Amino acid sequence: MASYHSGRPYLLVAVLAMAVATVVVAQQRSPRQYAVGGQAGWTVNFNYLRWASGKDFRVGDSLVFNYPKGAHNVMKANRTEFKTCTVPQGRDDLLTSGNDTVVLESPGNKYYFCGVASHCAELGQKLAITVRPQSTMAPVGAPSPSQAAAQGRPSFAFGFFW
Repeated sequence: MASYHSGRPYLLVAVLAMAVATVVVAQQRSPRQYAVGGQAGWTVNFNYLRWASGKDFRVGDSLVFNYPKGAHNVMKANRTEFKTCTVPQGRDDLLTSGNDTVVLESPGNKYYFCGVASHCAELGQKLAITVRPQSTMAPVGAPSPSQAAAQGRPSFAFGFFW
């Protein structure tokens, strides 16, 4: 004899699947465009560390460096070049338009500085950021399934079936 409640597990699974799908879709965001330095733009004597703090740079986002053409430039650098403000000989990839856009194509630490005279070393015209992957599948603050298992807890996806 069929029970009145026999269809409820399927309903529960459907509701849970919809909830998970909603969370995943909500976490994906459109790429953002960041004007480096805000209204100040790309200039000397500006605290780019403070400007970048709290921003969530993701793959697909872009940085726009605005400055008077000829007054500055933008050098994409590695960590050593950034720390020493060194423009290697033979580099021809300086950005010089005054309205330079850099698309953040991969996760990791990214470094930029102005290669004009003492703008980087003495006047602080340099920017370091960390770029994260485009989206994550777990809600913010939720342990990954492997973390949950290591802590002896079932993960969210399977916790309702234990």
